[in-house]
Amino acid sequence: MGKSNGKTQTEGLDLEHELPPADGDDRSSASEGSAATSPVTQVSGAEAELQKLKAERNNLYDRLARVQAEFDNARRRAAKEQQDFRDFATADAIKSLLPVIDSFERALQARSEPSDFRSGVELIYKQLQDALGKLGVRAVPAKGEPFDPHYHEAIEMVDTSEAADHEVLEELQRGYKFKDRLLRPAMVKVARNPGK
Repeated sequence: MGKSNGKTQTEGLDLEHELPPADGDDRSSASEGSAATSPVTQVSGAEAELQKLKAERNNLYDRLARVQAEFDNARRRAAKEQQDFRDFATADAIKSLLPVIDSFERALQARSEPSDFRSGVELIYKQLQDALGKLGVRAVPAKGEPFDPHYHEAIEMVDTSEAADHEVLEELQRGYKFKDRLLRPAMVKVARNPGK
């Protein structure tokens, strides 16, 4: 039974692609140089390889879980830093407006003539405009300017020969920009004069 058609039984096995036995496998009775392996050794080698792959898979799952946790922590840290920066910027803007509030409180506590009261309110208004200007807030130019739909919102068209066509006649509500970003368009009345 050892030979079949002049070949040994072990020659039919694919020894080159056989899984290696697990380290420390006591069931392997063949020596390292021997080409013959028993079915028990093949099964235990496959089980060892399976255990090795399971261990590698578990290791990769653990690494993935750690990387995901690190990513979540980094995302939370970045969101907190952004919120802290926004809070700091907002606090800085509020600090610049506090002197205006102080001036309003002093004006309301003072007993003065209406003309003095008006001049005090005008000073407070200028103080507020200066504080907003330092923050980068600017009024949108409107009256006498050509109508610009990017910065003006037309509330009414007025037929007139006193102004050029599409010229802003009156500003009903002032518009504001923050640096180059429009905060609110100016509400305006616009001239309609096809003759000019």
